[in-house]
Amino acid sequence: MYSKHILIGNLGSDPEMRYTPTGQAVCSFSVAVNRRWTDAQGQTHDETTWYRVSTWGKLAETCSQYLAKGRMVLVEGDRIKVNPYLNREGQAAATMELTAQTVKFLGGREGAASGGAGGASRAPGAVPAYEGGQISEDEIPF
Repeated sequence: MYSKHILIGNLGSDPEMRYTPTGQAVCSFSVAVNRRWTDAQGQTHDETTWYRVSTWGKLAETCSQYLAKGRMVLVEGDRIKVNPYLNREGQAAATMELTAQTVKFLGGREGAASGGAGGASRAPGAVPAYEGGQISEDEIPF
């Protein structure tokens, strides 16, 4: 069995970088995915779903260095975990956590959508999104 999850959204806060006791880099950030639709009565509705994303190794270091709050990203991962909890009002809620293998930077440096994909990076063991495998700072277009 295999599943793949692709998210396109904006970072809700600056990434948080930390290291495991063995020295492995881990970067965490939240991504807001927006959905807009019109119902049968012509009413426009907006819905935002938040995801917690974690990246590891070189990908974590790259995300920590180049991502910031508001930046648009495309995130691909194969593991998503749903954690149910009760919110402050006592209602059932859940967090969704995605472990990313690929992160593509979209839009400009300040998070403005320019309509094109920026740099890309990958986690060790992930299928490369481009030929060459690793990305150098000279290849990052911003």
